[in-house]
Amino acid sequence: MASITYEPALAGGYASCRIASKAVPSKTVYEDGEIYAFEDINPQAPVHVLLVPKQHLAHTLDLTDASAPLLGRLVLAANRIARERGVAESGFRLVLNTNRDGGQLIFHLHAHLLAGRPMGWPPG
Repeated sequence: MASITYEPALAGGYASCRIASKAVPSKTVYEDGEIYAFEDINPQAPVHVLLVPKQHLAHTLDLTDASAPLLGRLVLAANRIARERGVAESGFRLVLNTNRDGGQLIFHLHAHLLAGRPMGWPPG
């Protein structure tokens, strides 16, 4: 299981980059050529999966017209995982945090797939 510290960078690179490249062990949920998904080590719901692009982007503000399709593939991967986990029909939350006030603690773009319990509103 991944041992992620909530710091922008670790020796040898960003934590999420190291996990996506498998330099740091994690429990793989899904992987393709562009997306790596793994179990969160501090789950906030019965289903809590992190989806990380293999391409390093610090956050959503780094997306460009050229990299925008990557976000679509990330959402498609989340949908696939939700279906495989049996939570697609009951519902799930997909969260992208951007910068500190937005709740971002690891500065590699990633999405949280949360499901398996009712989600309150407003979040946070």
